[in-house]
Amino acid sequence: MRESLERGLPELGLDAALIPTLEGFAQLVLERNQVMNLTAITQPEEFAALHLLDSLALVLLAGLERQSVVDVGCGAGFPGVPIAIARPACKVTLLDSLGKRVDFLREACGKLGLENVACVHARAEEFAAGQREQFDAAVSRAVAALPVLCELCLPLVKVGGQMLAMKSSHSQEELQGAEHAIKILGGQVDWVKDYTIPGTQVVHRVVCIKKVRGCPGKYPRRFALIKKAPL
Repeated sequence: MRESLERGLPELGLDAALIPTLEGFAQLVLERNQVMNLTAITQPEEFAALHLLDSLALVLLAGLERQSVVDVGCGAGFPGVPIAIARPACKVTLLDSLGKRVDFLREACGKLGLENVACVHARAEEFAAGQREQFDAAVSRAVAALPVLCELCLPLVKVGGQMLAMKSSHSQEELQGAEHAIKILGGQVDWVKDYTIPGTQVVHRVVCIKKVRGCPGKYPRRFALIKKAPL
């Protein structure tokens, strides 16, 4: 794992001093993975590339600095925890609907001394009721189709902020299908960038949607309705 990080971090413009904390988080995830389902990727070099370096590519592409960031549907903590490690001046909220995952992340962040992370157990559409348009950026990785994801994320983003969706490089049709939702929810596609994960031939994509106006108050809807009738 260390070799992958030593090779990959410089490509992303990040310091090798991050390696001990990144390795520490990886160890905690893999240990807990033995008793709960956190990741299917357990080989150390693959974990480093496909979880850690993939998440950190977002820091390079989006230039996250001193921002409030919410990771919607954070799962095992990707990309939120690597972002928090690489950008200690960012305030990162890890949001997930599964209490056991949130409990693990709270414990892990405590052990790693990450004071810039808050771990919240809630559904995104419920969380938005109290945190509407409070974040500079909402990030999400492999959570849902883009029309659904936009309704979960954009209501949380301040006007002028951004939603960053980590997607497959073959997601053009999905993006086209989300145009209506993006417009209704106050967004506008700002940029789409493909990137190769350092040390691999794996190409992924980031879709950046800028929040250009306030989101209508009736969104987000209940998740059952969001899923049944995407915008």
